[in-house]
Amino acid sequence: MALHGITEMEAANWFIREEYRKRYNEKFQVAAQEEGTAFVARVGGDLSDILCERHERTVGSDNCVKFEKRTLQIPADKHRCHDVKAKVEVHRYPDGRMAVFHGPRRLADDTAAGKGGESGRRAVEKVA
Repeated sequence: MALHGITEMEAANWFIREEYRKRYNEKFQVAAQEEGTAFVARVGGDLSDILCERHERTVGSDNCVKFEKRTLQIPADKHRCHDVKAKVEVHRYPDGRMAVFHGPRRLADDTAAGKGGESGRRAVEKVA
């Protein structure tokens, strides 16, 4: 940029966008060996369960998990009547929702407002 007398950000951005990229591509670009795209669709679970905060907790004797200033109650289900002393993971998503997992099993959901999870899933109740 100094060789071209560029000293301001706006001029530098214009130079990169309009001049440098064009010259770079002319010098280094090669034709693809095959037609089509190299991109493939991602196969697997929901990315939101990968791109979230994960916190390990132990379920208390009241079947609740303490997380920061909240107490999340895990409801009983057909597989287990309680999860006392189980090591669980609390996932906190960027939008504020939370979920409690025991291994791959999602035990419960909670919205940012604490009013229950998505339809079809058991809600985590806030305990006073």
